[in-house]
Amino acid sequence: MRKLILSVFAMALLILPSSAAAKWTAADRVAPVGKVIVEKNGLPAKLQFKLVENMTDNSQTSSTNIVQISKNDLTYAGNDNEVAAVIAYELGQIINGKSGKDNLRAAAKAMLAEKFSKDNIVNTTANSEYWNSKTALRDKKEADMTAIDLMVKANYNPLALVVVITKMPGTNLELVMGVPANSERAMSAYNYLAYNYPEKVKAGYGCQEYRNFLTYSDPIVEKRNKSKRSIKKFAKEQEKIKADRAKSLNQYKMSGGLSGWDATYAILNELSTENKK
Repeated sequence: MRKLILSVFAMALLILPSSAAAKWTAADRVAPVGKVIVEKNGLPAKLQFKLVENMTDNSQTSSTNIVQISKNDLTYAGNDNEVAAVIAYELGQIINGKSGKDNLRAAAKAMLAEKFSKDNIVNTTANSEYWNSKTALRDKKEADMTAIDLMVKANYNPLALVVVITKMPGTNLELVMGVPANSERAMSAYNYLAYNYPEKVKAGYGCQEYRNFLTYSDPIVEKRNKSKRSIKKFAKEQEKIKADRAKSLNQYKMSGGLSGWDATYAILNELSTENKK
């Protein structure tokens, strides 16, 4: 009996290190999950992923081929689908030309500052916190929708994106109202999914965060479905959004990794530099 116990104990010692090494971590899954997304979507094969602390800066991805992924964002990922959501969102920002848009916006603000006084309503509006937050939210929504397309193509559950969004910190107002964190952004992604990939929504996602979100979203969907006018408007909006996202993705792939917005800024910047000579 003693020999049997010792044998079992010895086997346990041999197995434990292997089990510990096999423990799932979001950071370890970035490279393999990212590779699947890139390959399945026909994105530039030279793209590589780099983990960074806090905020990402992918403004130079077109030249470095490095896609930064925030370690902080990965703390909200509990499986490969959710890791894919974090990666696909960053790729969505790149594909939709966030850095090019930001550069063009900054240039436009600089022109307004030269033309109008600091207190002018046009200048004030362009630099207001409200305007900037709305612009940032719109960029995030667009990146979410592109992320959904990328995830579906790579066979990851796109509902994971909705879950990751609602796991992230929201506003105090959302907390008081008892709605999911980042509810507007999450609902935007869910609407895109419901219209373009209804089979994915029907399949569902098995976690409490998603069930909590459905408590919020179901009444909104039910109300919309009761109105033919609302359904028609919804369909028209989603058709345009889908076409815009497809156009951005095609532009990115055709150029080998340069968005239309980045290309526009590069051209304007070059012309501006030549005019100053």
